[in-house]
Amino acid sequence: MGVEGTLEYLSALLSSAKKRKKKKQMQTVALKVRMDCEGCERKVKNVLSGVKGAKSVDVDRKQQKVTVTGYVEPKKVLKAAQSTKKKVEMWPYVPYALVAHPYVAQAYDKKAPPNMVRSIPNTVTINETTVDDRYTTMFSDENPNACSIM
Repeated sequence: MGVEGTLEYLSALLSSAKKRKKKKQMQTVALKVRMDCEGCERKVKNVLSGVKGAKSVDVDRKQQKVTVTGYVEPKKVLKAAQSTKKKVEMWPYVPYALVAHPYVAQAYDKKAPPNMVRSIPNTVTINETTVDDRYTTMFSDENPNACSIM
């Protein structure tokens, strides 16, 4: 292999490096899809298995959950599911052990599967109100007008 062969090899190597696309990672996308019957289930499964890069589609009609695994983008899977004219959203539930306050009104959901609550941002916390401050000062030792029962 001479100088010309080496130059051709290096130029081919560099040009192929530019053309390479970033490989997508294997992802699992979970969706909550409103399904009433086997026909709905079949329709959703057929549409989502047609998404480019989808390796497997699992449908759980009882939980209203569809899981798509493969080299897919969540937004494309969501759009494909919405094309079925069903009510679709990303899977909103997480195990209640992962949520700081699982019984806050925004997290608790009667329709959630067992041991699951809605995923909420950690900014939702229980705050004291001015009414609570009033009660704490009512029984305080530093307040001269406090209750003398204690």
